[in-house]
Amino acid sequence: MNAPATTTHLLPEIRLRAVPQAFIGALQARFGAQCSLAQAVREQHGRDEGSFQAPPPSAVVFAESTQDVADAVQLASQYAVPVIPYGAGSSLEGHLLAVQGGISIDLNRMNRVLSVNAEDLSVTVQPGITRKQLNDVIKDTGLFFPIDPGADASIGGMSATRASGTNAVRYGTMRENVLALEVVTASGEVIRTGTRAKKSSAGYDLTRLMVGSEGTLGIMTEITVRLHPLPEAVSAAICSFPSIEAAVRTTIETIQFGVPIARVELIDRHGVRLVNAHSKLDLREEPMLLMEFHGSPSGVQEQAATVQDIASENGGQSFEWASTPEERSRLWAARHSAYFAAVQSRPGCRIISTDTCVPISRLADCLLDSVQEAEASGIPYFLVGHVGDGNFHFGYLLDPNIPEERITAEALNHKLVARALRLGGTCSGEHGVGLHKIGFLPDETGAGAVDMMRAIKRVLDPRNILNPGKIFVL
Repeated sequence: MNAPATTTHLLPEIRLRAVPQAFIGALQARFGAQCSLAQAVREQHGRDEGSFQAPPPSAVVFAESTQDVADAVQLASQYAVPVIPYGAGSSLEGHLLAVQGGISIDLNRMNRVLSVNAEDLSVTVQPGITRKQLNDVIKDTGLFFPIDPGADASIGGMSATRASGTNAVRYGTMRENVLALEVVTASGEVIRTGTRAKKSSAGYDLTRLMVGSEGTLGIMTEITVRLHPLPEAVSAAICSFPSIEAAVRTTIETIQFGVPIARVELIDRHGVRLVNAHSKLDLREEPMLLMEFHGSPSGVQEQAATVQDIASENGGQSFEWASTPEERSRLWAARHSAYFAAVQSRPGCRIISTDTCVPISRLADCLLDSVQEAEASGIPYFLVGHVGDGNFHFGYLLDPNIPEERITAEALNHKLVARALRLGGTCSGEHGVGLHKIGFLPDETGAGAVDMMRAIKRVLDPRNILNPGKIFVL
Protein backbone atom coordinates (compact mmCIF):
# COMPACT_ATOMS: atom_id res chain seq x y z
CA MET A 1 0.00 0.00 0.00
CA ASN A 2 1.30 3.45 -0.88
CA ALA A 3 1.89 6.09 1.74
CA PRO A 4 -0.78 8.72 2.26
CA ALA A 5 -0.69 11.77 0.05
CA THR A 6 1.66 14.43 1.33
CA THR A 7 2.09 16.82 -1.59
CA THR A 8 0.31 20.11 -2.19
CA HIS A 9 -2.21 19.71 -5.01
CA LEU A 10 -2.48 23.06 -6.76
CA LEU A 11 -2.49 24.13 -10.39
CA PRO A 12 1.00 23.58 -11.86
CA GLU A 13 2.94 26.68 -12.77
CA ILE A 14 1.86 28.15 -16.11
CA ARG A 15 4.86 28.14 -18.46
CA LEU A 16 3.73 29.51 -21.81
CA ARG A 17 5.74 28.39 -24.81
CA ALA A 18 6.35 30.60 -27.82
CA VAL A 19 3.82 30.44 -30.66
CA PRO A 20 5.68 31.85 -33.68
CA GLN A 21 3.77 34.15 -36.01
CA ALA A 22 5.03 32.01 -38.89
CA PHE A 23 3.12 29.08 -37.40
CA ILE A 24 -0.09 31.10 -37.10
CA GLY A 25 0.37 32.23 -40.71
CA ALA A 26 0.84 28.62 -41.84
CA LEU A 27 -2.33 27.60 -39.99
CA GLN A 28 -4.33 30.39 -41.63
CA ALA A 29 -2.95 29.51 -45.06
CA ARG A 30 -3.92 25.83 -44.63
CA PHE A 31 -7.27 26.22 -42.87
CA GLY A 32 -8.65 29.61 -43.87
CA ALA A 33 -12.00 30.19 -42.15
CA GLN A 34 -11.51 26.96 -40.17
CA CYS A 35 -8.84 28.75 -38.13
CA SER A 36 -10.03 31.40 -35.67
CA LEU A 37 -8.00 33.94 -33.73
CA ALA A 38 -11.08 35.65 -32.25
CA GLN A 39 -10.75 36.36 -28.54
CA ALA A 40 -14.23 35.00 -27.69
CA VAL A 41 -13.60 31.75 -29.58
CA ARG A 42 -10.21 31.30 -27.95
CA GLU A 43 -11.62 31.93 -24.47
CA GLN A 44 -14.42 29.43 -25.05
CA HIS A 45 -11.84 26.78 -25.92
CA GLY A 46 -9.61 27.69 -22.98
CA ARG A 47 -11.90 26.61 -20.17
CA ASP A 48 -13.90 23.62 -19.02
CA GLU A 49 -16.37 22.98 -16.18
CA GLY A 50 -13.57 22.86 -13.60
CA SER A 51 -12.46 25.58 -11.21
CA PHE A 52 -9.02 26.42 -12.60
CA GLN A 53 -8.18 29.21 -15.03
CA ALA A 54 -5.36 29.74 -17.52
CA PRO A 55 -4.71 31.95 -20.57
CA PRO A 56 -6.65 30.90 -23.70
CA PRO A 57 -4.98 29.15 -26.64
CA SER A 58 -3.48 31.32 -29.36
CA ALA A 59 -5.75 29.91 -32.09
CA VAL A 60 -8.56 27.42 -32.63
CA VAL A 61 -8.64 25.05 -35.60
CA PHE A 62 -12.05 23.56 -36.45
CA ALA A 63 -11.14 20.15 -37.85
CA GLU A 64 -13.52 18.50 -40.32
CA SER A 65 -11.51 15.38 -41.20
CA THR A 66 -8.67 13.17 -40.08
CA GLN A 67 -6.48 14.91 -42.63
CA ASP A 68 -7.26 18.27 -41.02
CA VAL A 69 -6.11 16.95 -37.65
CA ALA A 70 -2.99 15.38 -39.14
CA ASP A 71 -2.05 18.58 -40.99
CA ALA A 72 -2.57 20.74 -37.89
CA VAL A 73 -0.46 18.42 -35.76
CA GLN A 74 2.30 18.24 -38.40
CA LEU A 75 2.52 22.04 -38.41
CA ALA A 76 2.51 22.13 -34.60
CA SER A 77 5.28 19.54 -34.49
CA GLN A 78 7.35 21.55 -36.98
CA TYR A 79 7.17 24.63 -34.73
CA ALA A 80 7.07 22.73 -31.37
CA VAL A 81 3.71 24.31 -30.48
CA PRO A 82 1.34 22.57 -28.01
CA VAL A 83 -1.92 21.12 -29.33
CA ILE A 84 -5.01 20.52 -27.17
CA PRO A 85 -7.94 18.44 -28.50
CA TYR A 86 -11.37 19.92 -27.70
CA GLY A 87 -14.68 18.07 -27.54
CA ALA A 88 -17.78 19.11 -25.60
CA GLY A 89 -15.84 21.12 -23.01
CA SER A 90 -17.51 19.25 -20.13
CA SER A 91 -14.42 17.95 -18.34
CA LEU A 92 -13.83 18.91 -14.72
CA GLU A 93 -10.09 18.54 -14.16
CA GLY A 94 -8.55 21.25 -16.34
CA HIS A 95 -7.92 18.98 -19.33
CA LEU A 96 -8.58 21.78 -21.82
CA LEU A 97 -6.48 24.53 -20.28
CA ALA A 98 -3.57 25.83 -22.32
CA VAL A 99 -1.13 25.86 -19.40
CA GLN A 100 1.79 25.83 -21.83
CA GLY A 101 0.08 27.87 -24.52
CA GLY A 102 -0.50 26.54 -28.02
CA ILE A 103 -3.63 25.90 -30.07
CA SER A 104 -6.91 24.08 -29.64
CA ILE A 105 -8.20 21.58 -32.22
CA ASP A 106 -12.00 21.55 -32.05
CA LEU A 107 -13.36 18.16 -33.15
CA ASN A 108 -17.07 18.94 -32.92
CA ARG A 109 -17.55 19.09 -36.69
CA MET A 110 -16.26 15.51 -36.90
CA ASN A 111 -19.53 14.10 -35.60
CA ARG A 112 -20.60 11.44 -38.11
CA VAL A 113 -21.46 7.79 -37.59
CA LEU A 114 -19.16 6.06 -40.07
CA SER A 115 -20.53 2.52 -39.91
CA VAL A 116 -23.05 0.56 -37.86
CA ASN A 117 -22.32 -3.14 -37.50
CA ALA A 118 -25.48 -4.23 -35.73
CA GLU A 119 -24.79 -7.96 -36.16
CA ASP A 120 -21.46 -7.52 -34.37
CA LEU A 121 -22.84 -5.09 -31.77
CA SER A 122 -20.44 -2.30 -32.69
CA VAL A 123 -20.37 1.12 -34.32
CA THR A 124 -17.56 3.31 -35.66
CA VAL A 125 -17.88 7.05 -35.14
CA GLN A 126 -15.92 10.26 -35.37
CA PRO A 127 -14.81 11.76 -32.04
CA GLY A 128 -17.08 14.82 -32.02
CA ILE A 129 -20.37 12.94 -31.87
CA THR A 130 -21.97 13.02 -28.43
CA ARG A 131 -23.43 10.04 -26.65
CA LYS A 132 -27.00 11.36 -27.09
CA GLN A 133 -26.44 12.00 -30.80
CA LEU A 134 -25.08 8.47 -31.21
CA ASN A 135 -28.04 6.87 -29.47
CA ASP A 136 -30.44 8.91 -31.56
CA VAL A 137 -28.82 7.66 -34.79
CA ILE A 138 -28.94 3.98 -33.77
CA LYS A 139 -32.32 4.01 -32.01
CA ASP A 140 -33.96 1.89 -34.75
CA THR A 141 -31.38 -0.92 -34.52
CA GLY A 142 -32.56 -2.27 -31.17
CA LEU A 143 -29.15 -1.39 -29.73
CA PHE A 144 -27.79 1.41 -27.57
CA PHE A 145 -24.55 2.85 -26.26
CA PRO A 146 -24.86 2.70 -22.46
CA ILE A 147 -22.00 4.81 -21.09
CA ASP A 148 -23.62 7.84 -19.46
CA PRO A 149 -21.35 10.26 -17.57
CA GLY A 150 -24.24 12.67 -17.02
CA ALA A 151 -23.11 15.43 -19.36
CA ASP A 152 -23.75 14.99 -23.08
CA ALA A 153 -20.04 14.46 -23.60
CA SER A 154 -18.38 13.62 -26.91
CA ILE A 155 -17.31 10.04 -27.58
CA GLY A 156 -13.77 11.29 -28.19
CA GLY A 157 -13.61 13.08 -24.86
CA MET A 158 -15.15 10.12 -23.06
CA SER A 159 -12.54 7.81 -24.60
CA ALA A 160 -9.69 10.19 -23.80
CA THR A 161 -10.65 10.37 -20.11
CA ARG A 162 -11.78 6.73 -19.78
CA ALA A 163 -15.19 7.95 -18.63
CA SER A 164 -17.92 5.82 -17.10
CA GLY A 165 -20.98 7.14 -15.25
CA THR A 166 -24.34 5.90 -14.15
CA ASN A 167 -24.52 2.64 -16.11
CA ALA A 168 -21.00 1.44 -15.34
CA VAL A 169 -22.07 -0.99 -12.61
CA ARG A 170 -23.65 -3.20 -15.30
CA TYR A 171 -22.13 -2.18 -18.65
CA GLY A 172 -18.60 -1.18 -17.65
CA THR A 173 -16.61 1.92 -18.57
CA MET A 174 -15.06 3.26 -21.78
CA ARG A 175 -12.12 0.97 -21.07
CA GLU A 176 -14.30 -2.09 -21.69
CA ASN A 177 -16.36 -0.56 -24.50
CA VAL A 178 -13.77 0.86 -26.90
CA LEU A 179 -12.67 -1.77 -29.44
CA ALA A 180 -10.53 0.11 -31.96
CA LEU A 181 -9.19 3.56 -32.76
CA GLU A 182 -7.78 5.71 -35.51
CA VAL A 183 -5.23 8.07 -33.93
CA VAL A 184 -3.12 10.97 -35.13
CA THR A 185 0.26 10.76 -33.44
CA ALA A 186 2.53 13.60 -32.33
CA SER A 187 4.29 13.60 -35.73
CA GLY A 188 1.00 13.82 -37.63
CA GLU A 189 1.07 10.17 -38.68
CA VAL A 190 -2.27 8.32 -38.75
CA ILE A 191 -2.30 4.89 -37.10
CA ARG A 192 -4.97 2.32 -36.27
CA THR A 193 -5.22 0.25 -33.10
CA GLY A 194 -7.43 -2.72 -32.36
CA THR A 195 -10.10 -4.40 -34.47
CA ARG A 196 -13.83 -5.14 -34.34
CA ALA A 197 -13.10 -8.69 -33.15
CA LYS A 198 -14.15 -9.48 -29.59
CA LYS A 199 -10.60 -10.36 -28.61
CA SER A 200 -6.99 -10.21 -29.76
CA SER A 201 -3.58 -11.13 -28.40
CA ALA A 202 -1.62 -9.48 -31.23
CA GLY A 203 1.09 -7.26 -29.80
CA TYR A 204 0.82 -4.43 -27.30
CA ASP A 205 -2.69 -3.23 -26.50
CA LEU A 206 -2.32 0.26 -27.94
CA THR A 207 -6.06 0.85 -27.77
CA ARG A 208 -6.02 0.56 -23.99
CA LEU A 209 -2.93 2.77 -23.89
CA MET A 210 -4.71 5.54 -25.78
CA VAL A 211 -8.01 5.23 -23.89
CA GLY A 212 -7.51 7.35 -20.78
CA SER A 213 -4.38 9.11 -22.04
CA GLU A 214 -6.22 12.47 -21.99
CA GLY A 215 -4.91 13.63 -25.37
CA THR A 216 -1.28 13.38 -24.27
CA LEU A 217 -0.27 10.51 -26.60
CA GLY A 218 -2.45 11.04 -29.68
CA ILE A 219 -5.66 12.56 -31.00
CA MET A 220 -8.46 10.09 -31.70
CA THR A 221 -10.17 10.63 -35.06
CA GLU A 222 -12.21 7.41 -35.34
CA ILE A 223 -13.53 5.28 -32.49
CA THR A 224 -15.18 1.86 -32.63
CA VAL A 225 -17.30 1.11 -29.57
CA ARG A 226 -19.43 -1.76 -28.35
CA LEU A 227 -23.19 -1.52 -28.50
CA HIS A 228 -25.61 -3.40 -26.28
CA PRO A 229 -29.12 -4.71 -26.91
CA LEU A 230 -31.87 -2.49 -25.60
CA PRO A 231 -33.33 -4.27 -22.58
CA GLU A 232 -36.74 -5.84 -23.06
CA ALA A 233 -37.99 -4.17 -19.89
CA VAL A 234 -36.73 -1.25 -17.81
CA SER A 235 -37.93 -0.13 -14.41
CA ALA A 236 -36.61 2.66 -12.19
CA ALA A 237 -37.18 3.64 -8.60
CA ILE A 238 -36.14 6.20 -6.04
CA CYS A 239 -35.97 5.43 -2.35
CA SER A 240 -35.23 7.70 0.61
CA PHE A 241 -33.20 6.64 3.64
CA PRO A 242 -32.79 7.93 7.19
CA SER A 243 -29.02 8.23 6.72
CA ILE A 244 -26.25 7.96 4.15
CA GLU A 245 -25.00 4.90 6.00
CA ALA A 246 -28.34 3.13 5.42
CA ALA A 247 -28.29 3.99 1.71
CA VAL A 248 -24.69 2.80 1.32
CA ARG A 249 -25.40 -0.40 3.23
CA THR A 250 -28.31 -1.09 0.87
CA THR A 251 -26.02 -0.61 -2.11
CA ILE A 252 -23.30 -2.90 -0.77
CA GLU A 253 -25.78 -5.66 0.06
CA THR A 254 -27.41 -5.36 -3.36
CA ILE A 255 -24.10 -5.79 -5.18
CA GLN A 256 -22.86 -8.56 -2.89
CA PHE A 257 -26.18 -10.38 -3.29
CA GLY A 258 -25.51 -10.55 -7.03
CA VAL A 259 -28.44 -8.45 -8.23
CA PRO A 260 -27.56 -7.34 -11.83
CA ILE A 261 -28.74 -3.80 -11.21
CA ALA A 262 -28.07 -1.40 -14.10
CA ARG A 263 -27.78 1.83 -12.13
CA VAL A 264 -27.63 2.74 -8.47
CA GLU A 265 -26.93 6.39 -7.72
CA LEU A 266 -26.70 8.25 -4.42
CA ILE A 267 -27.76 11.84 -3.79
CA ASP A 268 -27.31 13.23 -0.29
CA ARG A 269 -29.82 15.52 1.43
CA HIS A 270 -27.98 18.65 0.28
CA GLY A 271 -28.13 17.47 -3.31
CA VAL A 272 -31.83 16.65 -3.06
CA ARG A 273 -32.54 20.09 -1.63
CA LEU A 274 -30.64 21.78 -4.47
CA VAL A 275 -32.42 19.66 -7.10
CA ASN A 276 -35.83 20.41 -5.58
CA ALA A 277 -35.17 24.14 -5.81
CA HIS A 278 -33.72 23.93 -9.33
CA SER A 279 -36.26 21.57 -10.92
CA LYS A 280 -39.33 22.46 -8.86
CA LEU A 281 -39.57 18.93 -7.44
CA ASP A 282 -40.84 17.84 -4.04
CA LEU A 283 -38.52 14.91 -3.26
CA ARG A 284 -37.95 14.03 0.40
CA GLU A 285 -34.86 15.94 1.50
CA GLU A 286 -33.09 12.86 2.78
CA PRO A 287 -30.33 10.67 1.36
CA MET A 288 -31.73 9.01 -1.74
CA LEU A 289 -30.88 6.11 -4.03
CA LEU A 290 -31.93 6.19 -7.67
CA MET A 291 -32.03 2.69 -9.14
CA GLU A 292 -32.69 1.20 -12.56
CA PHE A 293 -33.24 -2.42 -13.56
CA HIS A 294 -32.80 -3.90 -17.05
CA GLY A 295 -33.81 -7.31 -18.39
CA SER A 296 -36.88 -9.38 -19.15
CA PRO A 297 -40.18 -8.32 -17.54
CA SER A 298 -39.97 -11.15 -15.01
CA GLY A 299 -36.27 -10.55 -14.39
CA VAL A 300 -36.78 -6.86 -13.77
CA GLN A 301 -39.65 -7.58 -11.41
CA GLU A 302 -37.52 -10.07 -9.47
CA GLN A 303 -34.56 -7.65 -9.24
CA ALA A 304 -36.76 -4.82 -8.06
CA ALA A 305 -38.48 -6.95 -5.42
CA THR A 306 -35.13 -8.15 -4.06
CA VAL A 307 -33.71 -4.64 -3.82
CA GLN A 308 -36.87 -3.30 -2.24
CA ASP A 309 -36.62 -5.96 0.47
CA ILE A 310 -32.96 -5.06 1.09
CA ALA A 311 -33.77 -1.35 1.23
CA SER A 312 -36.69 -1.86 3.58
CA GLU A 313 -34.49 -3.78 5.99
CA ASN A 314 -32.18 -0.74 6.04
CA GLY A 315 -34.94 1.78 6.68
CA GLY A 316 -35.66 2.70 3.08
CA GLN A 317 -39.03 4.31 2.49
CA SER A 318 -41.11 6.35 0.06
CA PHE A 319 -40.40 4.09 -2.91
CA GLU A 320 -41.49 5.67 -6.18
CA TRP A 321 -41.51 3.41 -9.24
CA ALA A 322 -41.40 4.38 -12.90
CA SER A 323 -41.73 2.06 -15.88
CA THR A 324 -42.45 4.46 -18.77
CA PRO A 325 -39.65 6.47 -20.42
CA GLU A 326 -41.32 9.73 -19.38
CA GLU A 327 -41.55 8.70 -15.73
CA ARG A 328 -37.96 7.47 -15.71
CA SER A 329 -36.73 10.70 -17.29
CA ARG A 330 -38.46 12.69 -14.57
CA LEU A 331 -36.77 10.64 -11.83
CA TRP A 332 -33.33 10.75 -13.46
CA ALA A 333 -33.58 14.50 -13.98
CA ALA A 334 -32.80 14.77 -10.28
CA ARG A 335 -29.44 13.08 -10.70
CA HIS A 336 -28.44 14.69 -13.98
CA SER A 337 -29.27 18.22 -12.85
CA ALA A 338 -27.45 18.04 -9.51
CA TYR A 339 -24.27 19.77 -10.71
CA PHE A 340 -26.05 22.68 -12.41
CA ALA A 341 -28.53 22.96 -9.55
CA ALA A 342 -25.56 23.44 -7.23
CA VAL A 343 -23.97 26.08 -9.48
CA GLN A 344 -27.21 28.07 -9.58
CA SER A 345 -27.67 27.83 -5.82
CA ARG A 346 -24.65 30.07 -5.22
CA PRO A 347 -24.34 32.56 -8.11
CA GLY A 348 -20.78 33.07 -9.27
CA CYS A 349 -19.46 30.03 -7.45
CA ARG A 350 -16.95 27.50 -8.80
CA ILE A 351 -17.10 23.83 -7.92
CA ILE A 352 -14.26 21.54 -6.94
CA SER A 353 -15.43 18.00 -7.63
CA THR A 354 -13.81 14.96 -6.05
CA ASP A 355 -13.69 11.64 -7.91
CA THR A 356 -12.49 8.91 -5.56
CA CYS A 357 -13.44 5.28 -6.10
CA VAL A 358 -12.93 2.45 -3.61
CA PRO A 359 -13.67 -1.27 -3.45
CA ILE A 360 -17.38 -1.64 -2.78
CA SER A 361 -16.73 -3.31 0.58
CA ARG A 362 -14.89 -0.18 1.81
CA LEU A 363 -17.40 2.35 0.51
CA ALA A 364 -18.99 3.09 3.88
CA ASP A 365 -15.58 3.40 5.59
CA CYS A 366 -14.43 5.99 3.06
CA LEU A 367 -17.63 7.92 2.57
CA LEU A 368 -18.94 8.39 6.09
CA ASP A 369 -15.73 9.85 7.54
CA SER A 370 -15.51 12.19 4.57
CA VAL A 371 -19.09 13.38 5.12
CA GLN A 372 -18.24 14.25 8.73
CA GLU A 373 -15.22 16.28 7.59
CA ALA A 374 -17.27 18.13 4.97
CA GLU A 375 -20.01 18.95 7.47
CA ALA A 376 -17.47 20.31 9.97
CA SER A 377 -15.73 22.49 7.35
CA GLY A 378 -18.59 24.95 6.86
CA ILE A 379 -18.08 24.83 3.07
CA PRO A 380 -21.36 24.41 1.12
CA TYR A 381 -21.27 21.01 -0.56
CA PHE A 382 -23.33 18.22 -2.05
CA LEU A 383 -22.64 14.53 -2.56
CA VAL A 384 -23.56 12.30 -5.49
CA GLY A 385 -22.16 8.94 -6.43
CA HIS A 386 -22.18 5.97 -8.76
CA VAL A 387 -22.11 3.96 -5.58
CA GLY A 388 -22.77 0.64 -7.32
CA ASP A 389 -19.11 0.59 -8.33
CA GLY A 390 -17.71 2.48 -5.34
CA ASN A 391 -17.33 5.86 -7.09
CA PHE A 392 -18.63 9.07 -5.53
CA HIS A 393 -18.24 12.84 -5.88
CA PHE A 394 -18.26 15.62 -3.33
CA GLY A 395 -18.95 18.99 -4.94
CA TYR A 396 -17.55 21.87 -2.88
CA LEU A 397 -19.13 25.22 -3.80
CA LEU A 398 -16.49 27.95 -3.64
CA ASP A 399 -16.70 31.71 -3.76
CA PRO A 400 -13.75 32.59 -6.04
CA ASN A 401 -13.31 35.84 -4.11
CA ILE A 402 -12.63 33.97 -0.85
CA PRO A 403 -9.27 32.15 -1.23
CA GLU A 404 -9.68 30.48 2.15
CA GLU A 405 -12.59 28.45 0.78
CA ARG A 406 -10.41 26.90 -1.92
CA ILE A 407 -7.74 26.10 0.65
CA THR A 408 -10.35 24.38 2.85
CA ALA A 409 -11.86 22.46 -0.07
CA GLU A 410 -8.46 21.30 -1.31
CA ALA A 411 -7.60 20.14 2.21
CA LEU A 412 -10.83 18.13 2.33
CA ASN A 413 -10.05 16.58 -1.05
CA HIS A 414 -6.51 15.80 0.12
CA LYS A 415 -7.85 13.92 3.15
CA LEU A 416 -10.42 12.10 1.05
CA VAL A 417 -7.90 10.88 -1.52
CA ALA A 418 -5.47 9.77 1.20
CA ARG A 419 -8.30 7.80 2.83
CA ALA A 420 -9.33 6.22 -0.48
CA LEU A 421 -5.76 5.15 -1.24
CA ARG A 422 -5.38 3.57 2.20
CA LEU A 423 -8.53 1.57 1.48
CA GLY A 424 -7.24 0.27 -1.86
CA GLY A 425 -8.97 2.88 -4.03
CA THR A 426 -8.04 5.54 -6.57
CA CYS A 427 -7.91 9.32 -6.75
CA SER A 428 -9.93 9.30 -9.98
CA GLY A 429 -12.65 6.84 -10.87
CA GLU A 430 -13.74 8.50 -14.11
CA HIS A 431 -12.79 12.19 -14.48
CA GLY A 432 -9.13 11.61 -15.24
CA VAL A 433 -6.04 13.29 -13.77
CA GLY A 434 -5.87 16.43 -15.93
CA LEU A 435 -4.31 19.22 -13.88
CA HIS A 436 -6.11 18.86 -10.59
CA LYS A 437 -4.88 15.38 -9.63
CA ILE A 438 -1.29 15.51 -10.87
CA GLY A 439 0.04 15.52 -7.31
CA PHE A 440 -2.02 12.48 -6.34
CA LEU A 441 -0.75 10.21 -9.11
CA PRO A 442 2.62 9.34 -7.51
CA ASP A 443 0.83 8.72 -4.19
CA GLU A 444 -1.41 6.18 -5.92
CA THR A 445 0.89 4.45 -8.40
CA GLY A 446 4.36 5.07 -6.99
CA ALA A 447 7.17 7.10 -8.52
CA GLY A 448 8.38 4.18 -10.65
CA ALA A 449 5.06 3.85 -12.46
CA VAL A 450 4.89 7.59 -13.12
CA ASP A 451 8.45 7.48 -14.48
CA MET A 452 7.35 4.71 -16.87
CA MET A 453 4.44 6.88 -18.02
CA ARG A 454 6.84 9.77 -18.60
CA ALA A 455 9.13 7.46 -20.61
CA ILE A 456 6.21 6.43 -22.85
CA LYS A 457 5.25 10.07 -23.31
CA ARG A 458 8.79 11.06 -24.28
CA VAL A 459 9.04 8.30 -26.88
CA LEU A 460 5.63 8.89 -28.46
CA ASP A 461 5.72 12.70 -28.15
CA PRO A 462 9.39 13.76 -28.11
CA ARG A 463 8.59 17.46 -28.59
CA ASN A 464 5.94 17.36 -25.82
CA ILE A 465 3.26 19.03 -27.93
CA LEU A 466 0.21 16.85 -27.19
CA ASN A 467 -1.75 18.42 -24.32
CA PRO A 468 1.42 19.07 -22.29
CA GLY A 469 1.26 19.59 -18.53
CA LYS A 470 -1.56 17.09 -18.01
CA ILE A 471 -1.37 13.85 -15.93
CA PHE A 472 2.24 14.71 -15.00
CA VAL A 473 4.76 17.45 -15.74
CA LEU A 474 7.82 16.57 -17.82
